[in-house]
Amino acid sequence: MRTALLILLLTLGAMAQAQECPLLTGPTAGATNVPVDTSISWDEVIGVTGYVISIGTSPGAGDIVSNQPVGSDTSFTPPLGLPESTQIYVTITLFFFDQPDIDCPSIAFTTRNETNPPDCTAISSPINGAIDVNVGANISWSYAPRATGYRIILGTAPGLGDIENNLDVGNTLSFNPAADFPPATQIYVRVIPYNENGNALGCSEESFTTGDLGDPPGCTMLITPLDGAINVALSPFIEWVAVPGATGYIVNIGRSPFVNDILDGGVFFTNSTFVLNFEPNNTYFITIIPFNDAGQAQDCGQESFSTIRGCGPFFDPDTGELVDLYPVLLLPDVLGICENELPTRINSPDTADGFRWYQITATGDELLLSEESFVDIAEEGLYRYEAYIITDQAGIEIECSSTKEFTVVSSELATIDFLRIEEIDRLFSVEAQVSGAGDYEFSLSPDGPYQDVPIFTGLEEGSYIMYVRDKNGCGIAQRAFRLAFPPTGFPPYFSPNGDGINDFWQYVPPLEDPLQIVNIAVFDRYGKLLASFPANSVGWNGRYNNNPLPASGYWYKAQTLDGAMYSGFFSLVR
Repeated sequence: MRTALLILLLTLGAMAQAQECPLLTGPTAGATNVPVDTSISWDEVIGVTGYVISIGTSPGAGDIVSNQPVGSDTSFTPPLGLPESTQIYVTITLFFFDQPDIDCPSIAFTTRNETNPPDCTAISSPINGAIDVNVGANISWSYAPRATGYRIILGTAPGLGDIENNLDVGNTLSFNPAADFPPATQIYVRVIPYNENGNALGCSEESFTTGDLGDPPGCTMLITPLDGAINVALSPFIEWVAVPGATGYIVNIGRSPFVNDILDGGVFFTNSTFVLNFEPNNTYFITIIPFNDAGQAQDCGQESFSTIRGCGPFFDPDTGELVDLYPVLLLPDVLGICENELPTRINSPDTADGFRWYQITATGDELLLSEESFVDIAEEGLYRYEAYIITDQAGIEIECSSTKEFTVVSSELATIDFLRIEEIDRLFSVEAQVSGAGDYEFSLSPDGPYQDVPIFTGLEEGSYIMYVRDKNGCGIAQRAFRLAFPPTGFPPYFSPNGDGINDFWQYVPPLEDPLQIVNIAVFDRYGKLLASFPANSVGWNGRYNNNPLPASGYWYKAQTLDGAMYSGFFSLVR
């Protein structure tokens, strides 16, 4: 019960820690029956320079693995496996070269009881079949799953064991013979893993051949960058101490101490080289092994250095927040060029130290148009925009750039063709009808807000201005208009389109001094009587002999109760 509670508390502690602390993804916290040869993995933490892992049998302990750097890898395989039937505690430390490291809470899981003998292994150095091996070479091999120890047989003939015969070397992955191997001789090696359940069965014998007697070179060390250096350039010049008697150097570089993913066994005959395009904010591990005809230098150590922070993201040491140095791009995805203003100048809305504008051709090539904060464009198409910020890090100038593609379309200032005004329950509705090759938005105020729909409803009597703005920057068209009920009560137009709004033309008594209308007659422009109706009816529906009449102008005559006649003009709109 106390064990389960401890696991729970450790897990909750990890969850409560600041976001930069990862959780194990395998094995997960509290897992049981975990194989002893398991690999440990965790969530990636954006912005860290690297990780350091400790593994032990109590919280924060390193009795199994102590403070092992793993670079930017998010997984680690314990080199000697894990003890069986044991509660294991994993502690991840986040490494930063520009701020203190962060020690994350330990996370625990429990290994299973192994009941099978281990698997076989193979020698990793010298490799099987190697020639001209240093007579003072050590023998190394890979971890055998479930092994708790190893026995080694060495001889000058298959199975002979005349150098070492079934020697128990314990739970280690290398063996240093007491004496040098004989020169120019084929050496036979068999490594037999074992555990409490017995020996691995059927393990094969391997061999290598030593070189002629001579003196192999010693090891070397980095001159530039120095071991442990920080803020190293992304394409550094790497130089190491020249070793007397060495004819060449084998160079391994990786982002972790275990995998040479940058340079694997590169051979150089000088003591320097350039390396191109390291990633920023990373730790790199380098091993340099001098060699000559007598063989390779033995047990040369691994060194490391960290590159500049670069553009991020990385953790700000003052705020603890994840930050980067890339400019924020506000340039829209679509921009318009104005047909009446070619070429059209497009200005960057972004804050940056520099800019680049490219046109993308039909073949996918890019043509640089401008390195200013603006560009003049005269044709539609696909373009790419880049803005960058320049930062100085330890005397190294870094360009942090953001980029996006955008489309240029042809556009123009709108033409307001007509304002359709309708009265609904003593309020007004206005619809703008416009033409032009642009993408437009509408407002009754020059400062907006603008809307995509050209209809405004619920408007009271008064003076207004309709603003039509081209979304692509080609200007704002405007037209003034006034909303007022007909002073005589006779609407200037109606729209009998069956939408239930303004479908009938009829006298609308004004609020002040209404006329006492008795009857109204409607005529076309030739004086033909089309309809006659009393003032208390719904009015005229725009038809003659039940046939809809075309949009046009029509005339009315209205007679009042005292015999006065009023006439005028109105429009039928469809």
